[in-house]
Amino acid sequence: MTQFTPADLEQLKEKGISLEKVEAQLDRFRTGFPYLRIESPSASGRGLLVVSAEGVKGAIDRWKTFLDDGGDVLKFVPASGAASRMFKALFAFVNGEEDKPAPGSPVAQLVERIGDFAFYGQLSEAVARLYGEGVTVESLIADGRFKDLVGAIILPDGLNYGQLPKALLTFHRYGDGSVRTALEEQLAEGAQTAASKGGKVRLHFTVSANHRDLFEARLKEAVPAMEQRFGVKYEVSMSEQKPSTDTIAVTPDNELFRDDKGRLVFRPGGHGALIENLNDIDATVVFIKNIDNVVADSHRGSTVEYKQLLGGTLLTAHDMIETLLAALAEPTEEAVADAIEFCQQTLSYFSKDQDASLPLETRAEAARKVLSRPLRVCGMVRNEGEPGGGPYNALSSDGNSVAPQILESTQIDLSKPENVEMMKNAGYFNPVDLVCWLKRPDGSRYNLPDHVDHATGFISEKSAGGRDLRALELPGLWNGAMSDWNTIFVEVPASTFNPVKTVNDLLRPAHQ
Repeated sequence: MTQFTPADLEQLKEKGISLEKVEAQLDRFRTGFPYLRIESPSASGRGLLVVSAEGVKGAIDRWKTFLDDGGDVLKFVPASGAASRMFKALFAFVNGEEDKPAPGSPVAQLVERIGDFAFYGQLSEAVARLYGEGVTVESLIADGRFKDLVGAIILPDGLNYGQLPKALLTFHRYGDGSVRTALEEQLAEGAQTAASKGGKVRLHFTVSANHRDLFEARLKEAVPAMEQRFGVKYEVSMSEQKPSTDTIAVTPDNELFRDDKGRLVFRPGGHGALIENLNDIDATVVFIKNIDNVVADSHRGSTVEYKQLLGGTLLTAHDMIETLLAALAEPTEEAVADAIEFCQQTLSYFSKDQDASLPLETRAEAARKVLSRPLRVCGMVRNEGEPGGGPYNALSSDGNSVAPQILESTQIDLSKPENVEMMKNAGYFNPVDLVCWLKRPDGSRYNLPDHVDHATGFISEKSAGGRDLRALELPGLWNGAMSDWNTIFVEVPASTFNPVKTVNDLLRPAHQ
């Protein structure tokens, strides 16, 4: 048993973290996390829905009716992360020994197409401010001052893009000379996909405390302009990751890691911590999408269409769930059979509790339990080499059921050849494009933390102050944090997935 000092207990109290939670995390460091057992990758006819053209139209019509009737919908956008990883190659160049970027390198590509970046105008102003009037981006390149140019993009006295969140980076430039950040493009997408009766558009951004003022300042300018542009009225809210979701850090020997003042060290629990933020949202339908997966207006057609498809698929499934639950109030063989068929054919949920040899009430209660869970519909893109987790049909920890899950490679035992082969042949990956139903039939909200599989986090190796440590990440927001949800995977085209993982991704056609 780990010994905690009175000062440790006071520190836990300040953060709102229970001693029991910390002890459970310490146990995880010692035991590790179990791998999930996979039955098969999700595919058409087995855990994944490929919608026909007629089905797309029907789903879109259902979604539009929901909005026209004043449907309660909100866009939830995790936006707290800094963009530092976008500029990894640029930092390496600025801090390296070479004064000229290697031919074909990311920095060379950036320099060659510097005028194609939407932030070019802002960069020109930063260059003049830093190096004097008359100094331009082009003159820096001509004089071989590449480090000065790159520094003007990433360093604090320039654009400071190496420290800002992705949401506040200039992504796109328009024909009239205006530019938009990723934050503004999320506003635009919300106006075109989630404007309910009266033109109301609700969005929620999760932000870091040290960037909140910057978000508020940007929104103060952007919201009125976007309202005028799209004829809508925005309701925008923000939240920060709760200190109580931080996780304890340990040494490589799994002992408590302390700073130079002897205090316990905690680390953010990863995006899985945001299940608490999502749980605080009072909305019936919630879209979830990464901040950087946005496109300019001229490329948004398929995104709008398939957002509506996902929303309509969710509503159609929820309509049936409410009908089935009502029938199960006084179960008959027919009602139970219908419920089990829906669980298997639509939710791809198979369980031993569905066996026809079991008593009627046993099967009815099992069906009620499954149907009385949060519901999500997740867009999945055909796997063409893009990074990301994927959709699989996975066994529950007790082996009693098989259900669709979004898994990362860290959750799969890659020492088993059959799993490696299964991943190699997986046809789809997860672009993080979800729509969720968060309320029970009586209108009350599900308590989302009750539906987390706490055995699905992972442990990473980090450092602090030059010392190695082990960090624990909570079950991912769309992975283990939603493990106990009803899930429908739907194929969406690759044109709906346009992430910006490196700065040069902004040179892709969808961002030009």
